[in-house]
Amino acid sequence: MKNKWVVDGKLRWCWLALGGAALMLQEFPKEGHDSWVPAGKVGEGVSLCFTREDALAIYHEVRSRGIEASEPRVGNAMWVTGLSDPDGYRLYFESATDTPEDTKLSEVKG
Repeated sequence: MKNKWVVDGKLRWCWLALGGAALMLQEFPKEGHDSWVPAGKVGEGVSLCFTREDALAIYHEVRSRGIEASEPRVGNAMWVTGLSDPDGYRLYFESATDTPEDTKLSEVKG
């Protein structure tokens, strides 16, 4: 986390960075000035895919922090792992590989 904005002790905005990639996230206020309340569950049905050099490293990093992530599997010549954020958005991380299609990480000898 490179930068953050905290309001009344609550994280409202942050800038996450890993290597050469960055992502900025902001939570909208549900009350008061500039508030917004969604009609349905925020994030439901939304997936964001990030192509990185090493999706397996991201998988190991998030798991080491106690975050649930799907076991990496090869699809479309890419390792793919995913997780859900607290709002229900699905975040996928992928990286190119020559490992055979449908191979799971647990099937690879390391």
